[in-house]
Parts: sequence; structure tokens; C-alpha cells
Amino acid sequence: MNIQFKVNIKVQAAAVIEVFKDAGINRPTEDPARIQAMLDNSNLVITAWDGTHLIGIARSVTDYNYCCYLSDLAVKKENQKSGVGKTLIELTQNAIGENTMLILLSNGPAMEYYPKMGFDKVENGFIIKRQS
Repeated sequence: MNIQFKVNIKVQAAAVIEVFKDAGINRPTEDPARIQAMLDNSNLVITAWDGTHLIGIARSVTDYNYCCYLSDLAVKKENQKSGVGKTLIELTQNAIGENTMLILLSNGPAMEYYPKMGFDKVENGFIIKRQS
């Protein structure tokens, strides 16, 4: 397997939907237009490719100076536990720089994954949930 990582290349919703579904993360995969808008309006998208096949994605919104919200981290099941997710996080950190905090929301099994990747759990956050 020769994985290539790419930063801010145009990615089609269909390929990302396939990764989201395979990885088991909950996103509005029944709405390709919404997924495409999510991609188009993110200013840091790092992807992992096995040849021409998208196998992983880290999608973020950042100001590159203070904070970065890592909204999506997904890796196809067959490529999980191979370091792809870790590399996507590292490349995100490299892109935003050491003075920018990296934040995310998580649930389920991923709650055990992120501390292993160097994230600290925080208790001082708030959220207004989306309507759909």
C-alpha cells in the first residue's frame, strides 16, 4: 500500500460519502449537495489516497493563528489502525502551526481514540446543536 496525502485538493462528495459510510461516522450522507458544501466551505482539507481511491479525510475550519476545528476525521475501516488517521492529524497540526489549538467534538468509540493521539479531554465547552 502506497498512501499519498494531499492538502486542499478538490474532492467530490461521492468519494467522501463512501469514506464516511465505511468509517461509520454520522454525517448527512443522504445529502450529497450538503456534503459538497461542507467540503467547499472548509479551508483545510487533507486527504489520504491509495492510488486513485480516497481512503481518509481530515476536514477543518481554521484561522491558522489561534484555533482550528477538526470537523471530520474519517478513515475507511480496512485502513484503520495503519497510521492513516494519525498522519492526517499530524498533517493538520503541521498546516496550522504550533500556536494554533486543534479542537474537535467526538462520541462513541472515538472517545478512546483521541487521547491516544495527544488530545486532552475538555470540560469547558458549550454547543448550540444544529437543527438537522
